[in-house]
Amino acid sequence: MPIDATHDPALKSWVPGANDAGCDFPIQNLPYARLRPRGGDEPWRIGVAIGAQVLDLAAAAGQVPWPDDVEPLLQPLAVGDLAGFMALGRPAWKAMRAALSAALAEGSEQAPFLEPCLLPRSAVEYALPCRIGDYTDFYAGIHHARTVGSLLRPDAPLLPNYRWVPIGYHGRASSVVLDGSGIRRPCGQSRAGDAAEPTFGPSRRLDHELELGLWIGAANELGRPVPIEHAEDALFGVTPLNDWSARDIQTWEYQPLGPFLSKSFATSISPWIVTMEALEPFRRPFVRAADEPQPLPYLDSESNRARGSIDIRLEVRLQTPRMRAAGIAPVRISHSSALDMYWTPAQLVAHHTSNGCNLQRGDLLGTGTLSGPGRDQGGCLLELTRGGREPLALPGGETRTFLEDDDLVVLSAWCEGPGAARIALGSVEGRVLPAHAGR
Repeated sequence: MPIDATHDPALKSWVPGANDAGCDFPIQNLPYARLRPRGGDEPWRIGVAIGAQVLDLAAAAGQVPWPDDVEPLLQPLAVGDLAGFMALGRPAWKAMRAALSAALAEGSEQAPFLEPCLLPRSAVEYALPCRIGDYTDFYAGIHHARTVGSLLRPDAPLLPNYRWVPIGYHGRASSVVLDGSGIRRPCGQSRAGDAAEPTFGPSRRLDHELELGLWIGAANELGRPVPIEHAEDALFGVTPLNDWSARDIQTWEYQPLGPFLSKSFATSISPWIVTMEALEPFRRPFVRAADEPQPLPYLDSESNRARGSIDIRLEVRLQTPRMRAAGIAPVRISHSSALDMYWTPAQLVAHHTSNGCNLQRGDLLGTGTLSGPGRDQGGCLLELTRGGREPLALPGGETRTFLEDDDLVVLSAWCEGPGAARIALGSVEGRVLPAHAGR
């Protein structure tokens, strides 16, 4: 996926606002979402973000002249079938991006036809981009693993296998929800301190997890692993992801098989998928320190070493009910970078399929919590408050150890760097709702 004309930082769009400094969705981005006009019952279709607008591809497919080789690519997008578009493969993904870029660029002959196909982003509603068949959550953030491990096992924060194998578990695809969905506080078993017996009730240690979601766009056959050299071909795009966690339930249930009800109650994602093609200017070398174990051969390749990492910046903002009432915007409580992932996206795909597991179009992979080495770079409250022992200071004299009812958590991600236009991956918000009545 070489750099091409669609990545040119000097490229401008005829769409108002798309060229503004700091714009999340300039013409160099062009992320996809499944949407329709708000307040009606029109069929779902795929849209492309450009500035503060959305290009409705159902309207664009029927009213705009397109090259003969592009029209078939638009057909699944026009009917909201993103998985059907994924099935066409990376050459089609790349060709569609090039066609959209040319159509939305300054001087495009298609501009007069496309202008009526634009909708304000504020005027649309979203659905999940496609059916999510399976969801796998990895544990690829080494700073998160080390900090949490030090809380549980001070003498051996990282288990012996961590530096050798990408750790993951199968999550619950049915409880993946969109940005803006309320997150109901889960109930479950937990045991306080040295209590002889557990109790059942609402979680008192509800937490967020700052992650990225990787969308699988190409399936592999059952029993046929995806070699590391071809793992990138399986990846369609990336989205911010919040894998909510109930820490008290998790502590009690995770041995011997790992998380279960402490994680399966909700996972939030942005409606926008930023394609791997859009992220190309932000690819970076994957370098494992000399004193660290080097990846086994099935997790190593020349291309992964040269460009396996992606420079994505991330942050978390928090707003309490009192802050909201006082008109105080969500305040940043942490920031980190995807460059701190111990394993690359390609390595996660190669490992996931190494036993013959068949990934399918629309499957979602979570990276695991992405934290940095700094004190203010924890990707969750468990880290930021050192297990609840050091409350986090907030505006107005408030503190938090874990999330309280009606707290709002906002995760966001973006890319910027020399020689490239800044692009954003969007944000994902979730507000904590009280536990279900009667619990």
